[in-house]
Amino acid sequence: MQPINKAELKSIVGPAAMHAIGHVAANISFAAVAISLTHTVKTLEPAFNVLLSRLVLGESTPFPVVATLIPIMAGVALASAGELSFNWLGFSTAMLSNLTFGFRAVWGKLAMTKTLDSTAVYAYTTLISMLICVPIALLAEGPALAEGARVAIERVGAARFYGDLFSVGLLYHLYNQFAFNTLGRVSPVSHGVCNVVKRIVIIFSSVFFFSQVLTQQALAGTVVAIFGTYLYTSASQKAKAAAKGGGGTAGAH
Repeated sequence: MQPINKAELKSIVGPAAMHAIGHVAANISFAAVAISLTHTVKTLEPAFNVLLSRLVLGESTPFPVVATLIPIMAGVALASAGELSFNWLGFSTAMLSNLTFGFRAVWGKLAMTKTLDSTAVYAYTTLISMLICVPIALLAEGPALAEGARVAIERVGAARFYGDLFSVGLLYHLYNQFAFNTLGRVSPVSHGVCNVVKRIVIIFSSVFFFSQVLTQQALAGTVVAIFGTYLYTSASQKAKAAAKGGGGTAGAH
């Protein structure tokens, strides 16, 4: 891992803190409501990224692109109202995850330079976020961590417990690494849309693997949010083509 100077380290502390808070909030949401609802709410991530890209990076988004966020928001509202497992803790922590991951995207983008690429930014981000999370986990749960591990080992055996723990950690790390590598190549808003496509797979995978039942209203809201994502992608591509045809504009993604 390449060494960094104080200025580069300072630029990574912000996205690292957002990385830590965002993952904690997302996991609280997973525990409070159905996985499908958490990921449906998190389809709002592009909306947060549009706002934060404007406020932090000074990048504007064409109105037709912004307008496509409306069906995404409407779909999330519809799905939330129709989800049997809905509660405010799960909803609010999913929204907090959206906000913090939005900051992580724009600040992470700012931290990437010619000498500090996306892989290096994520490596330092995850190390710093670990230093943030470990003390909080010990203070918040303490002995419950050891007791939870003991119960899990008794239930499934030590080999499977540690094997699953290693596999989840490795795959989660690679997932975030690929996400940062993608962020290094696209705008924060487009990165948010890529995450939405990922959530579509997770939503329907949760229905299959966990036999989760979606009400008709929740399913309809999920479909509307997904359709909004398709509209966003189409509008973004048209905006890029128009910007290239006109010699490029500062506001186009």
